[in-house]
Amino acid sequence: MIAFVSGPVAALAPDTAVVEVGGVGMAVQCTPNTLAALRVGQPARLATSLVVREDSLTLYGFADDDERQTFELLQTASGVGPRLAQAMLAVHTPDALRLAVATGDEKALTAVSGIGKKGAQKLLLELKDRLGEPLGTARAAGVGTPVTQGWRDQLHAALVGLGYATREADEAVAAVAPQAEAASAEGGRPEVSQLLKAALRNLNRTR
Repeated sequence: MIAFVSGPVAALAPDTAVVEVGGVGMAVQCTPNTLAALRVGQPARLATSLVVREDSLTLYGFADDDERQTFELLQTASGVGPRLAQAMLAVHTPDALRLAVATGDEKALTAVSGIGKKGAQKLLLELKDRLGEPLGTARAAGVGTPVTQGWRDQLHAALVGLGYATREADEAVAAVAPQAEAASAEGGRPEVSQLLKAALRNLNRTR
């Protein structure tokens, strides 16, 4: 098992960071929040989990060991693969997930794309005795609170982390605002990963 990777960030993409380790570029799948904290050329240390499939080896990266452990525990529930587990951590902190499960908060889980009401109920039953007790930070922040202060801040930080100028990031955030507001109007939460892809398409058109 590869427990972590450490080294300078060689490249950043909407869902991947490449970290140079001993002269080798390790591609690591990360949430937008984790990517937003990275900068090309700067040192980074990511806790990692290696997912082995018949036709692929995929390395997932996390800001700390708590996120990595939660990612792995989430996958012990039936129907939860690495992509869904990562999507849950893109919306909620580990402690927010622990609190949601401990309090039976279906709404917090259905805020994650790909989880419906029945799926949330099933996950609450399966994960109840697996994630452990909340540490207290999520209670202060509130269940369902995004990992950052909001989609605008998270998206802006991700774009700057990808090398775009602050002005370009501001314009890209403004361009996708209607898409985010439409999602909110329908009772959902804007998916930062989808907004990031839309923002990048818009930036590529204007360059």
